[in-house]
Amino acid sequence: MVSVRSEPAASPAEPKSVKIVVSGGFGVGKTTFVAAVSEITPLRTEAAMTSASVRVDDATWLPDKTTTTVAMDFGRITFDDTLRLYLFGTPGQERFGFMWDELVRGALGAVVLVDTRRLDHCYSSIDYYEARDIPFVVAVNQFDDAPLHHRDDVRYALNVADAVPMLRCDARDRESVKDVLVALLETVLKAVQDSRTSALKEDDAPPVAVAEGA
Repeated sequence: MVSVRSEPAASPAEPKSVKIVVSGGFGVGKTTFVAAVSEITPLRTEAAMTSASVRVDDATWLPDKTTTTVAMDFGRITFDDTLRLYLFGTPGQERFGFMWDELVRGALGAVVLVDTRRLDHCYSSIDYYEARDIPFVVAVNQFDDAPLHHRDDVRYALNVADAVPMLRCDARDRESVKDVLVALLETVLKAVQDSRTSALKEDDAPPVAVAEGA
């Protein structure tokens, strides 16, 4: 009897890893956003708010907030065993802005969380990603006691281009957060496709004729 040696089964491919950044102003819900969707225990670098920080950080609308992120939040979520997102939450205070370049390096896209009661707190986040041409979406975190504004009004107030997706979300709800991340992935994919299309058009452009003696 002839025995046939079977080939070992191929190992499943590792999910592709993608870095995503979650930004926004102080107390807008970044830590909650990352924790709501992370499949691992999220890493948090929070410190207790002191009387000194209260004088610097406007907590008018956040009477129950007792801690603040001083470095970053970190979490992970896997989509369909093919894509793994690593989520990095940035500090919201401007005095920690020097850390942003390191946290954002290598990111394919970003989520900018917005609190409609304090729209001015997210201007710097939007400006940062626009200046660096990093794809991003705006997620309006609808706090229970915040007024419900039409998204077009929020877009106008933030001066955000129509091409930038704007969604309403609940940073406490896993499915709501996943919807935001899916919208961001679609935005990143479109940006990649547009870039490739533009490159192909440049390659197909006819050469520019140069007049003799010019």
